[in-house]
Amino acid sequence: MSLPPVLGHVLVGFIVLNVVIGMVTYVTLLERKFAARMQSRIGPYYVGPHGLLQPIADALKLMLKEDIVPAAADRWVYNLAPLAFLVPCVLIFATIPFAPGLGVADLNIGVLFFLAVSSLEIVGLFMGGWGSNNKYALLSAMRAVNQIISYDLPFVFTALVPVVLAGSLRMSDIVAAQTGFFGWYVFYPVLGPLACLAFLVATLAAENRVPFDILEAESELVAGFRVEYSGMKFALIQLGEYAHMIGTSFLGALLFLGGWLGPGPAWLGPLWFLLKAMLVFLVVTWVRWSFVRIRVDHILAISWRLLLPASVVLLLATAFVVARGGSAG
Repeated sequence: MSLPPVLGHVLVGFIVLNVVIGMVTYVTLLERKFAARMQSRIGPYYVGPHGLLQPIADALKLMLKEDIVPAAADRWVYNLAPLAFLVPCVLIFATIPFAPGLGVADLNIGVLFFLAVSSLEIVGLFMGGWGSNNKYALLSAMRAVNQIISYDLPFVFTALVPVVLAGSLRMSDIVAAQTGFFGWYVFYPVLGPLACLAFLVATLAAENRVPFDILEAESELVAGFRVEYSGMKFALIQLGEYAHMIGTSFLGALLFLGGWLGPGPAWLGPLWFLLKAMLVFLVVTWVRWSFVRIRVDHILAISWRLLLPASVVLLLATAFVVARGGSAG
């Protein structure tokens, strides 16, 4: 007996949500191990074999910590901020196909939905900074609004380059247009590598990763907009941050690296997709642990004076090439 369509979608969404949460939990371990190797350290090692149980220990620790609410905080805004931050970061996975027919919904406007929903994280972020009634948290939230809005524009324009080349906003269509190893859009002559590089830079800034981490600069803002949060509320914010980073890595793999396309049988598609997304994530992590923070005026200058004009030129050049018959789209 088949399930009703609504229950089927709910079940698939529930499975995807739990897989994402489990993935986020262990991606934090991957980053810590990767950073430790880069710095000639061991990293998390003692909890479980080779530290494999460290994320579970961290989750239990956060669940057992006391939930402290500042006396002067705006309680409604303060308490709702972690959920307002987490929900858009998880919702972006609703339109990501992990293989043909494997996903919650492969919308015909999938890329547009992803870009629109992912930008909503800024609402929860600012709620956390404002509701905490803490000058450090508020300053961090103001920095975040400034930076994320600045880099969202080049992020959108570079993400639209593969959309124009494929002639579709549906993510499965974009993957299908990248047949063959050198058919990936990262190898598209001139436009592909430049668009992929701009996408990675915009991702670093949009995810507040070093060298663009001015909103949580430890030297002056301690923990940024989340400084007044503890226990599970802090855990929800961290979960949302890493979920957004993983979702953006999946998007990069779909747009530029051929998604689930790879050698071998079709059932290996989800594995190829996961490996490509982890490659994007590790590149971003590599940059994070290799550079130092740059000044806020330099960060904004990179966006408005360099990255935004370059991404607009790339998009216009792509449209010109497609109009001249340079792509199947």
